[in-house]
Amino acid sequence: MSKVNTPTPRRIALVGNPNTGKTTLFNRLCGLRHKTSNFPGTTQEARTGWVRSKVECQLIDLPGVYSLELEMSEAEVCRGVLGGTLSPPGVHVTSPDAVCVVVDATNLARNLRLVGEVLRRRLPTVVALNMIDLARSRGLHIDVDQLEAGLGCRVVACSARSGESLETLKRELDEARIPNHTPPGSLEGLEAWADDLSVSACRAGAAPKRAAMTDVLDSAVTHPVWGLAIFTAVMAGLFWVIFSAAQIPMNLLDGFFGGNSAWVASWQPAWLQTLLGEGMAGGVRAVLPPGVLADCIADGVVAGIGATVVFLPQICLLFFLITLLEDTGYLARAAFVMDRALRPFGLPGHSFVPLLSSHACALPGIMACRAIPDRRQRLTTILVAPFMTCSARLPVYVLLTGILFPGRPAVAALAFVGSYAAGIGAGVLSALLARRTILRGDSPPMALELPTYKRPSLTNAVATTWERAAMFVKKAGTNILAICIVLWWLGAFPKVETSARATELRAAAQSAGSDAETAALRIEADRAEAGHAKARSYIGRLGHAAQPLFAPLGFDWKLTVGVLTSFAAREVFVSTMAVVTAGSEDPEEDGVLEAIATARRDDGGPVFTPAVSWSLLVFFVLAMQCLPTLAVTAREAGHWKWALLQLGWMSGLAYAAAWVAGRVMG
Repeated sequence: MSKVNTPTPRRIALVGNPNTGKTTLFNRLCGLRHKTSNFPGTTQEARTGWVRSKVECQLIDLPGVYSLELEMSEAEVCRGVLGGTLSPPGVHVTSPDAVCVVVDATNLARNLRLVGEVLRRRLPTVVALNMIDLARSRGLHIDVDQLEAGLGCRVVACSARSGESLETLKRELDEARIPNHTPPGSLEGLEAWADDLSVSACRAGAAPKRAAMTDVLDSAVTHPVWGLAIFTAVMAGLFWVIFSAAQIPMNLLDGFFGGNSAWVASWQPAWLQTLLGEGMAGGVRAVLPPGVLADCIADGVVAGIGATVVFLPQICLLFFLITLLEDTGYLARAAFVMDRALRPFGLPGHSFVPLLSSHACALPGIMACRAIPDRRQRLTTILVAPFMTCSARLPVYVLLTGILFPGRPAVAALAFVGSYAAGIGAGVLSALLARRTILRGDSPPMALELPTYKRPSLTNAVATTWERAAMFVKKAGTNILAICIVLWWLGAFPKVETSARATELRAAAQSAGSDAETAALRIEADRAEAGHAKARSYIGRLGHAAQPLFAPLGFDWKLTVGVLTSFAAREVFVSTMAVVTAGSEDPEEDGVLEAIATARRDDGGPVFTPAVSWSLLVFFVLAMQCLPTLAVTAREAGHWKWALLQLGWMSGLAYAAAWVAGRVMG
């Protein structure tokens, strides 16, 4: 019986300068059939995907670099992959079978220098002359035959955006051959070679009006005054869309996990009405018999998933809009404008995108720091990114500003905005301190090429959003889910006897004069029972034990429990306080927020005095309260010492500032 030989998949490395459309080409060739991971021992992201032509090819998307010889992590990764000493997880460590160099057809001379460096490595090579449609629209005529003769390898004029000639590119990648000659070895010789070849292969026709329009736009968007005003307007619009358009899907998700009986009152069958009307937790309790398993799944698993997924629409919208802005070419110009504002604090313009992303969630913001070339500036941005107000802080801000300014929405809104500003201010001042001490060093000038203005690719934006959303759910959701299960167990055990207060209320309910009074007494009895059980649970005991640490801030054991649980994830603070102060597991239940605001200490005094409320608000603005963020910091910075430094500095600053706020505002 003869054995059928299955052809071994070819491995192709995708190399190119930044802003050449390399990622768009990768997404177009692979669709959504790709995965993202890190190269072993590095913080550089690796994307691998599959391309099917005559034979199946695995495409390795390498970081964008201007030169393979630079002393940067991106260049080190490219050298390692091309040299056969580094590979993404699951890929055999050896030199790739072929290299595809992506070249911007509108800027041929600069791109050819990287092509020359790749050709000197004597690997089978194909050059993808991308954005050929944009080059034509600008009156540029490129002689592909002349370019092939000068490079000694195949050249395919294509457009990743429109899909032009991509099938031809696939065929050429299948048949890629080693170049028949090698460019000069010296850097000076390579630059004379690239310039001469671009002149001989590229011919400019009549310049279209679009080029003049580009100059006009650049003079406005990079202007020291107008550029900053345009940037402010664009960012304001971005956040308005994120926080307004995301409300509908967030409410739907919140209704799905938390329940919305009116929304599905007429739905059939009945079990679906129960599942959606009372939320997934209610559906679980309707299906499973009462007991520990039902409680764990409903209060631990479902609550953990819901607490994570409810913020996903904002994360997706942020990445979608940022990708569109990047595709248009504006994002690079915004970085140029912000470089002037951030440089006095030791940060480059490259930092503004990570800091912007951190306002949705610090996890993608920290991961976006990979684009910062200088190591000290990259570490500084990683350390201060969690100061930006993320979505998880919003419920806490809403609760505390409502307690501080009841019936005064304008003042509450001002305090809300002030919380955002305080986080930004603490971040940039901390960056200045870090750059003057532990990360002292010269700030290299920001070398940034302004890409051409282009129509954004919706396909690329959707693919990028899908990829980032999957990473967020996988890396953040799983951690928060585990944390919520642990918190549920700590709050559910050990089981205690019924409190005397709850017994008295239930007895009073039996002899109440009306149904309304009976219902009210039973609700109060349930709250009293839940509060009694929580106070004597493991987490309640932990709160009593740790309360002396937070006593200078005016926190009692209930607030201490809320703060301790929020170190796992900030968004659990409100629900925790709903249980320990109001005795309810639903912070949206009628009267619960009022019960939280008017909660009493064990000695009868109010829990949320003005001084305590201000102290707590300042603490949440500044504190590092997210274990997944610490894990990502350790991974992206390369060592746990940076995560511990981040935790210590932010927590210490938050404690000191909260103490001052309590004294001043009290």
